[in-house]
Parts: sequence; structure tokens; C-alpha cells
Amino acid sequence: MENSERTKRLTLIITCGASFIAPFLMNALNLAIPNIGETFQASTSMLGWVVNSFILTSAAFLLPFGRLADIIGRKKIFLASLVLSAVTSLLCVITVSIELFIFFRILQGVSAAMGFSTAVAILTSAFPAAERGKVLGINSAAVYVGLSLGPVVGGFLTFNWGWVSIFIVGGIINLILFLLAVTQLKGEWVGSPGVPFDWQGSAVYIVGLVALLYGLSSLQEHWVFWLVMAGGLLLLVVFVRRELSVENPLLPLRRLLHNRVFAFSSLATLINYSATFAISFLLSIYLQSVLGFDSRVAGFILLVQPVLMVIVSPLSGRLSDRVNPNIVSSIGMFINMLSLFIFAFLSSDTQVYFILANLVLCGIGFGLFAPPNSNAVMGAVEKSMYGMAASAIGSMRMIGQSMSMAIAALILSGHVGSVQMSMASPHMLLTGIRVTFAVFGSICFLGTIAAWQREKPTT
Repeated sequence: MENSERTKRLTLIITCGASFIAPFLMNALNLAIPNIGETFQASTSMLGWVVNSFILTSAAFLLPFGRLADIIGRKKIFLASLVLSAVTSLLCVITVSIELFIFFRILQGVSAAMGFSTAVAILTSAFPAAERGKVLGINSAAVYVGLSLGPVVGGFLTFNWGWVSIFIVGGIINLILFLLAVTQLKGEWVGSPGVPFDWQGSAVYIVGLVALLYGLSSLQEHWVFWLVMAGGLLLLVVFVRRELSVENPLLPLRRLLHNRVFAFSSLATLINYSATFAISFLLSIYLQSVLGFDSRVAGFILLVQPVLMVIVSPLSGRLSDRVNPNIVSSIGMFINMLSLFIFAFLSSDTQVYFILANLVLCGIGFGLFAPPNSNAVMGAVEKSMYGMAASAIGSMRMIGQSMSMAIAALILSGHVGSVQMSMASPHMLLTGIRVTFAVFGSICFLGTIAAWQREKPTT
């Protein structure tokens, strides 16, 4: 028993380390973008791909790697993610061109997809159902710690030792995690051994999702991206039709569509991230361009939300082991909806304490939503589908994040036009921000309805 407890504890540490490092590197790198541009003399569009290439590839490969992990082993894919992340981090240090740098970032996106799709599945496999919410809450807290520390530590590393130090630290941490995983993670977790992998469906899904997200993130730039997005949607429709007819699909839609908890929990994930991900983006503009704070003060104000998420997530995870996780996550979604509608009443003389109090509310809501919702999803599927279920949560999260930024960019550009943000009228910016928060609140209201729907019995 003692050995078993030690193994579970080490599994939790290793998977939480992997869950921490990917968002940490992503947010740390955001502060180093100007320095990277100076190093490679890169254009703004090329620097945009430093970030977008990682996001697009990690989103597109999540589901295929989740299913592949169910078939050949979750530990194998998890170890491969750590190796690939460590190697590409060190290659980013010695790269000589922006094009090669972006290529390595694409590979890092692939490695992140491997990790995102297996960490939660391994935790769910290694711990009994009675402890699932607790460990998923701790894992969520590790993600939020990475998101919170990324800008702070990334800025410190870049200022003192240059942007390459971010990748050196990332490579070393991934290498340590790999050595720990090889020596301490005993056995293997295989959900569907011997089942053929749907390579054709995976290819259609990857191309379709990349086109959808790329078009979605660029809608305000040119009308042609509407066509790119439409093409991506068309390919995803083809993917869905195919999955309903093949014997061994990438995504077993026939079974999942009749699984009320899985279907509505996944929809709730998509809606929640669509409504909440752009909060920091909007408030960053509001605090600096409307209220006149500098970036350091704005950064410390915005840190309140993820700190509350770190505190609340483990508690809500434990709570979801004792109380119906659907109820806990639905309450979290409802709190998020309230905070979004409150932000819709921001003005040019809003007091900082009002913003801080509402960020506390938002952080509590998100902390109550995410771990119990993941617990509900993982508890609604068979053990053979843990990898697929974990990657489905991740896919919904990343699609929601892209949709959130696209909605915010479209509404703001509709109010301020094509001028640079620094030249935009503070009054028009404020109007656009308030409208965006009202739209997000309405979206979250729909999510609250979707979250409660999973509690209704299937007729």
C-alpha cells in the first residue's frame, strides 16, 4: 500500500510538472517577442507566427495523439512529449533564422499536444474515482501557476540573460521530468490495445481545425480569411460524417452523442473558454489605454485572477469528489457569467478596487468550473477512452480560446477601425470593451444552460 501511495504521489508530481511547463513557456515567451524580433531582424507577421504556430499545432494534434495514446500506451506518448519538448527547446537556443525557429515552435506545439492529451488521462488512470477530482484540481492549479509565473519569470530571465534563457530553463525542466518519468512511472496505461488508428480521419481533422482556427484568428485582417475559416468548417463537417460511418473512428461520435454528460460538459468547456479567455486581453487594454496605468501595474492587477484560480482549483476538485461535479462546475460557470456582466459596466472612472474585486469573483468562478468539469468528463467515459476524453477537453479549450480572441478582435475593430491601438480613441475603446464583455456574458449564460442540461435524464 505504501508503495502504491508513493507511485501515485510521484505520478502526480511528474504530470503536474509537465502541465506546468507548457503554459509557463508559452506565457514567458510572450514577453520575449520584441527581443526575438531584434535577434532575427524579423517582421511583425513572422513574429506572430512564433506564437500562432505553437497554438495551431497543439490544438490540431491534441485529439489524434489522445486517441493514439489510448491504443499504444499513454506513458509512451507522454515520454515522447517530454523528449521532443526538451530537444526542441535546446534547438531554439542555437537556431540561426526565424524560419527555423518557427519550425521548432511547430514541433513544440506537437509535443505540447502529446503532453496535454496524456497528463490528465494518466492521472485518471492512476488514481481511483474517489480521488479523481482532487488530483485534477491539483493539476489545474499547476497549469494556472505556469500561466501566472510565465510573464514574471520570463521577463526576469529575458532582462538578465536574454530570451534564450527561457528555452534553456524549459529544456532542463523537461529533461528532468523525462528522467523522473522513465525511472518512476511504473507500468503502462493502454485503453484500446490492437484497435486500428484512424489515420485518414486524423489528417482531415488536423487540416480542417488548422484552417478553422487560422481563419478565425485573422478575420479582421482580410475577407479571404472568412473563406479559409469556411473551408476549415467544411472539412470538419466531412470529418464528422466520416466518423459516423467508419468502424474504428478517431472520435466515436455515435457513442459520445448519446453520452449526455460528456456531450454537454464538452460544450460547456467550449463556451466557457469562448467567453472568458479574452478577459486579460480586454482588461490589459482598458487598464493602460483608458485608465492610464503602465504595463507593470496592469500586470500586477491582472495577476489576481490566476492566483485565485490556483487557490480555488484544488479545493473545487476535492469538492467534486464529494458533491456532484456537474453542480459545482455549473455554479462556477454562473459566477463567471455574473463577473462578465459586471465588467460590461466599466467606465473611465471605475475604481481599481472594483476591478480587483471582480477579478477575484472571476477567478473563483473559473476555479470552480474547470476541475469539476474535467472530473465530469473523465467520469462519463470508459477507461479505454481516457486519452480521447482528455484531448477532447483540451481541444474544446483551445478552440474556445481562439474564438474568444476572434470575437474580441472583431468587436474592437468594429468600434475603433483599423487604427493602431495606441492611436485609438479611449472612449471608443471603452465602448468596444463594454460591448465585448456584454457579448461574453451572454455567451456564458448559454453555457450555464448547457451545463445544467447534462443533469436532465435521457429520455
